[in-house]
Amino acid sequence: VIRAKAVSAKEVDSGNDIYGNPIKRIQYEIKQIKMFKGPDQDIEFIYTAPSTAVCGRLLDTGGKKEYLIAGKSEGNGKMHITLCDLVSTWDSLSPTQKKSLNQRYQMGCECKISRCLSIPCFVSSSDECLWTDWAMEKNNVDGRQAKHYACIKRSDGSCAWYRGMAPPKQEFLDIEDP
Repeated sequence: VIRAKAVSAKEVDSGNDIYGNPIKRIQYEIKQIKMFKGPDQDIEFIYTAPSTAVCGRLLDTGGKKEYLIAGKSEGNGKMHITLCDLVSTWDSLSPTQKKSLNQRYQMGCECKISRCLSIPCFVSSSDECLWTDWAMEKNNVDGRQAKHYACIKRSDGSCAWYRGMAPPKQEFLDIEDP
């Protein structure tokens, strides 16, 4: 899990499929800003399929957009991402999400987050947090729980949602905005 900018992209061969045809990948050269979880060395390149039709992720290579990227690392400075991996622009994250990357999310590594797809839903064990954004907010995967809560392990061993930081009040935004 890293915060990074993509600075360039090029198509590269990454071996052959079972029929001997070359497999193409997009190699993004990145500038890593911060490593939240991963190998001891900086990630230099991120690889993905060449189009979204085959689960590739497209990144802006102008070097201006910062991303939060959660992918799969080979441990040798190479990281792979697909459409199933979390890739968000840094500016789209809530203050709670940004703060939780450094402090709170690691407190929930032993917890299980279970999706609630339709009401009613129930937890099956005390080490589980029930994620209800999908059911409660009309199929929204980026809802209130995702933006403003972290599932953490409590001192008694159970897991629960923790509200790390309240969203800013509208009056506050109106006063601050020019």
